[in-house]
Amino acid sequence: MLWITLVVAVLVFAALAFRGLGFLAWVAAAAVCLLGWRIGGVQHAALFVATCSVLALLALLFGLPPLRRQLVSRLVMPAFAKVLPRLGATERIALEAGTVWWEGDLFGGMPDWDKLLAFRNQPLSAEEQAFIDGPVEELCRKLDDWEVYQQRDLPPEIWRYIKEQRFLGMIIPREYGGLGFSAIGHSRVVTRLATRSITAAVTVMVPNSLGPGELLLHYGTEEQKRRYLERLARGEEIPCFALTGPEAGSDAAATQSEGIVEKRLVDGVEVLGLRLNWKKRYITLAPVATLIGLAFRLKDPNKLIGEVEDRGITCALIERSTAGIEIGLRHDPMGVPFMNGPIVGRDVFVPLDEAVIGGRAQIGNGWRMLMESLAAGRSISLPALSIGAAQMCTRICGAYATVREQFDTPIGRFEGIEEPLARIAGLTWLMTAARTLTCGALDAGEKPAVAGNICKAYLTESMRQVVSDAMDIRAGSAIQRGPRNPLARAWDAVPIGITVEGANILTRTMMIYGQGAIRCHPFVQQEIDAVAHDDLAAFDRAIFGHLNVFCTRAVRAKLLAWTGSRLAGAPATHDTHRYFQHLSRFAAAFTILSDTAMGTLGGSLKRREKLSGRLADALAWLYLASATLKRYHDEPKTRANFALTRWATELALYRIQEALLGVIDNLPVRWVAALLRCTIFPLGARFRPPSDRLGSEVARDILEDREARRTLTADVFVPPASEPGLGALEAALDKAVRALPIETKLRDAVRAGRLDRAPGYMLDELGVAAGVISGEEYDLLNEARDARDEVIAVDAFEPGLYKTLH
Repeated sequence: MLWITLVVAVLVFAALAFRGLGFLAWVAAAAVCLLGWRIGGVQHAALFVATCSVLALLALLFGLPPLRRQLVSRLVMPAFAKVLPRLGATERIALEAGTVWWEGDLFGGMPDWDKLLAFRNQPLSAEEQAFIDGPVEELCRKLDDWEVYQQRDLPPEIWRYIKEQRFLGMIIPREYGGLGFSAIGHSRVVTRLATRSITAAVTVMVPNSLGPGELLLHYGTEEQKRRYLERLARGEEIPCFALTGPEAGSDAAATQSEGIVEKRLVDGVEVLGLRLNWKKRYITLAPVATLIGLAFRLKDPNKLIGEVEDRGITCALIERSTAGIEIGLRHDPMGVPFMNGPIVGRDVFVPLDEAVIGGRAQIGNGWRMLMESLAAGRSISLPALSIGAAQMCTRICGAYATVREQFDTPIGRFEGIEEPLARIAGLTWLMTAARTLTCGALDAGEKPAVAGNICKAYLTESMRQVVSDAMDIRAGSAIQRGPRNPLARAWDAVPIGITVEGANILTRTMMIYGQGAIRCHPFVQQEIDAVAHDDLAAFDRAIFGHLNVFCTRAVRAKLLAWTGSRLAGAPATHDTHRYFQHLSRFAAAFTILSDTAMGTLGGSLKRREKLSGRLADALAWLYLASATLKRYHDEPKTRANFALTRWATELALYRIQEALLGVIDNLPVRWVAALLRCTIFPLGARFRPPSDRLGSEVARDILEDREARRTLTADVFVPPASEPGLGALEAALDKAVRALPIETKLRDAVRAGRLDRAPGYMLDELGVAAGVISGEEYDLLNEARDARDEVIAVDAFEPGLYKTLH
């Protein structure tokens, strides 16, 4: 009877804890044990009564919040306050920026997949689609990226067209003269431009990201909006934002830029203003900017606007013509010729009420402005550029690996080429999925700061991998710069995306998990706030809620690990059901591993950047896999789409596993690490990267399935066939596909003995003479071979011209 009772108690406990009912699980398991004891016969009545009494008291103690608060939480709260990380004001603002969205479900360890699949991403509006099909397409046709590189700037007619069509006002509402585009519309425009010209894409991207326009929209006074927004939308003002400095980098909280409140006589009138001094660098659009946004520390030593001297980080707008500004010099960011340069301000005086964004009410609120605005900007700008580069590489390599032959075989048929081709296609599918989901959140009114950081870091890193693989596939032709080689420009731009808007090392090791652990966790933020406000009731709810999450997720992780994730609830789909289950397992594992790291390391965890970086990896790949599965369920369920989804999801599952193992292997409390390994990986590490067979299937899809290739590269601008580079490559691919049946005829004739073996053009002539192919087919073969020769050729320059190249 004892063993039966224990087994039933364990099953009851596991079933309830698996569903997140921790307290009820303990009570029910205890009740089963007591019932079994009673049924099996009570030998010592006093002991039975005493046990029942103790368990009843414990149930009352932990089940009645007023009693629990006084006898347990009041004692725990002081000790807990010592363990919690201490947050300064700037850290708190940064951590509280934006909103919590799907990342919160993942951090909670029980993601609601039905909620994710029911979420509807906002499609492009009719106006947005018309803009992409019209002005964006026309701008791409007008652009010659090689010429842009040689002239080191966009031509005047391109600048004029960008301004006339209000490319610089995509985020500005129509009532202020802008286009009022959604996040997905904004992203799709930048992506399309990036497939044609990184310089043009950056030029359009920056005014629509963090900068004067974004800050004015959300924080500016109505007078400031009326004064500047329409001019910004029409391109009459070119904005830039001066954030990065030589010492503080892009950390506005540590800026050495300073604004002193003082009074001056201006045209005989006393004006209350700011005397500003700053030194900034790496500022995109600075050389041509007419309106400068500036983050600085405002000080009021003479107490002209209040009793506080240091008023904190503040943002202001300064016109280029203001005396004391040194502007116009250019940096050279990896040779990519978008406008970028330093700005120095020496004793620049501006009227306080006109210059400070939002007026006096927003003095000292600059850090919050920047953090909240960056939450949206990181989700759109650099991810859009990265997807543009990835889709372009997919389009180029799919065509090139079909057209380029070695040993009379397209190089895409070689396994050595299939491997990078599969990475290119799979990562491009995943990146576009993450963009769609995150922009959908933005368009639904969210500002998912953690998801934005994930997209910025992991999509730019994926771009680095994709572009590197594309360079390897094109080999020698990829390293010869010239108009025939658009990959060279993408290669040049890769480090820029990795570095700007928060370098990826910083974003991965400090920002994603550092912010996520507090904002996305179901209870950590509540615990910190409760301790800070000495709120015992709130602390009691938070700490016991936290304990419930930890215990129940530990049970979930253990059970799912032992059962191969089969107990996890998942959408009833036969093709992706198991992937959802595995992600549920890893979400639970991530939660208990995260809680254990915070519990054992406390506030020092934020200095353990290797550990927090691995936790960020796990969270990021959970998010990316979620986006991939949602994309598959939102789009036509074709065989090619399923292969891409399988490849991307299996890569994500493997990366999550490796990240979790990396944390376990490096936790300093080794006996805790051993317990975690037994809980999360009792059967060992079972997940593997995508198989060779699956990789071959994905690679062949972008070689042979033209519809799959078009779907994967939907944002790519395809130039006319007469243009070297992608245009000529597409034309060569079309001819090669049409010539393929004719080449098959010739090969069959050689195998049948009707023709002797001979090199390409000679075999064609033998085929015509023998009547194997017609004269028309011969002409088509010649056209295909000529086109192939054209696209595998590389640029060469006269010595005199070469010296002038950039």
